[in-house]
Amino acid sequence: MTRLSFRALSALGFLACVFGMAFALYLQHAKGFEPCPMCIFQRIAMTGAAVFFLLGALHGPKAGGRWSYALLAGLAAVIGAGISGRQVWLQSLPADQVPACGPTLGYLMKMMPLQNVVTYVLKGEGSCAKIDAQWLGIALPEWTLFAFIGLALLALTMPLLARRR
Repeated sequence: MTRLSFRALSALGFLACVFGMAFALYLQHAKGFEPCPMCIFQRIAMTGAAVFFLLGALHGPKAGGRWSYALLAGLAAVIGAGISGRQVWLQSLPADQVPACGPTLGYLMKMMPLQNVVTYVLKGEGSCAKIDAQWLGIALPEWTLFAFIGLALLALTMPLLARRR
């Protein structure tokens, strides 16, 4: 079996992130699905992972540098998985236990300090618990959770899988 280089594996992770973001933007702009605040935070995590994958692909580091990029990309993916997991949990709640819908993220950013906004959004609210679409019986946040887990596994195994020169 031919091993891929660290650059190639990083580029693969970057392309996966680009595909995920492109799909999210397609759903928003072509299909009319407005992202909830948790969805926006997931997009930020996906973009963070993409940046570290891209930097790893462009730099092509050796030894410890590989672990630095891999851990940073993995951390962004794990954070995204945590946010996705929280949204999946919110969607599994009975209707009477779902938190009430709150204001938009833009309004929150104008009215509160950033730390309070992050805390508020991660607690979850009604719009984050709404299931807008499913594919194969699986809701979008669940697919996003699977994607983040895959990205984290890729990131954290890249230094081990990469071909040594």
